[in-house]
Amino acid sequence: MTYTETSMDTLRHHGDDIADAVVATLFERGEVGTFNTLMRYVSTVGSSLPDGLPEVAREYLATTSAPPSWVDWGEMEKARLFFIDNNVHITTALSFASMPACYLVPHVAALLSATHGLNYPSKRMAETGQFTVYLMQPDAFEAGSRFIPAAQKVRLLHASIRHHLRREGRWDTGALGTPICQEDMIGGQMFFSLLVLDSLHRLGIHMSTEGAEAYYYAWRVVGAMLGVDQDAVPTSLEEARQFLDLYMIRHMGPSAEGAHLTRQLIDLYEEVVPGTLFDPIVSALIRHLVGDTCADWLQVPRTAWDRVVKAVPALLGVLETIEDHSPLGAWALDRLGHLITVFELSSLTRGRVMHYAIPEHLKKDFGLDHAVPPTRRWTPPAPTLAP
Repeated sequence: MTYTETSMDTLRHHGDDIADAVVATLFERGEVGTFNTLMRYVSTVGSSLPDGLPEVAREYLATTSAPPSWVDWGEMEKARLFFIDNNVHITTALSFASMPACYLVPHVAALLSATHGLNYPSKRMAETGQFTVYLMQPDAFEAGSRFIPAAQKVRLLHASIRHHLRREGRWDTGALGTPICQEDMIGGQMFFSLLVLDSLHRLGIHMSTEGAEAYYYAWRVVGAMLGVDQDAVPTSLEEARQFLDLYMIRHMGPSAEGAHLTRQLIDLYEEVVPGTLFDPIVSALIRHLVGDTCADWLQVPRTAWDRVVKAVPALLGVLETIEDHSPLGAWALDRLGHLITVFELSSLTRGRVMHYAIPEHLKKDFGLDHAVPPTRRWTPPAPTLAP
């Protein structure tokens, strides 16, 4: 598939018909509060739906309760092993590259500031972290797992923001297209898949081609479950590179909202990191992963650690050598990675399970002023030029 300005413009005017219809009905009937209250008790696959749940919601949950019929479970298992092998690196990339990339798109940064709940970085990062961990469990799509209910709720969350902005006339659809449109949803999918792989490559992580492709495949499955049009989504890493390059050229730039959200993110992780000596490494990692131009747009401060963090690939290379040549070392590093990921997620969630809910109101001050076998080592697809 080849992406052009024209094809991207088409994607800007389409949302998610299924979720949009459900949310519109819930608001029309005044059932949003009932839905949010009762859905707190629906967090695992196979759990009974509570009495009193609005019928339109019950039908939606039944319709979206299964993964796409085309899922290759062998690829999903490869993705899970890839995640286990690289969980700390992936968490680092999600935190210090994927989230800042979202803030580099001014209208996305504004959308992330639109609701009271999403204005808190700990909640955003906790939800993202939990969502990824749910996805990468061996039983992610089986009874008792949490991934599918989380995906169903995120899809309705996106639809509710579209509903509010349209109803309240707080979005210039003519100039900006549909809020959280297909282009933005695919862009987000690229941020959490291809951009993560790019960041791992920048950190010097050795990845097999099979592992990288499987990880991207898993996020294609996620996109399908979040309402992404499968006729429009990139099906390969090469197509993903073209889409992401064009998307960022079309939309990235500085904004007050983006800088504010980045500052919140930095402050959050400086609180998570024990003491104060290593606080500057948070800013240094963001700058290293997104580049100086983007970091300046986000007003990421320069620090003395900017040079030090460039040595990270060499350090990780030593650790990978230990992992490759010592089964005990590999076990210890995997275990350490798991513990670090759990510690970070626990710190962000304060030990609680995060619940996705339909926001009944937007913020009043919202505004838009502007381990896979290491056969072939993966290298990122080359940058493409905008048509």
